[in-house]
Amino acid sequence: VQLQASGGGLVQAGGSLRLSCAASERAVRTLDVAWFRQAPGTERDFVAVIYGGGSTTRYSDSVKGRFTISRDGAKNMVFLQLNSLKPEDTAVYYCAVRSRRILSQRDSYDYDYWGQGTQVTVSS
Repeated sequence: VQLQASGGGLVQAGGSLRLSCAASERAVRTLDVAWFRQAPGTERDFVAVIYGGGSTTRYSDSVKGRFTISRDGAKNMVFLQLNSLKPEDTAVYYCAVRSRRILSQRDSYDYDYWGQGTQVTVSS
């Protein structure tokens, strides 16, 4: 599975962005797809996941109520809507797919395929 993330950019605090993750295969319809983010000097952190085969979602506490993950199965795409952005949301955002559920959904080691990342910068 090849993934390509896009949609990042520079936005003022309080603004919005919509990230897209395009997949090469229809497998994303049935597999869990997550977004992670990594700021300079920090570990890659879980942001959100949408479970395969349905619409169940989970979010990190830091983005709950502000970010929304969704899937367009017909287009093999997953989106992350970022609203009410804060400077601390600044990071490179990655989409990822896992083929099996072994560890926690929040554990990056559980994900087999990764996109290249897209930079989100929020100015104060």
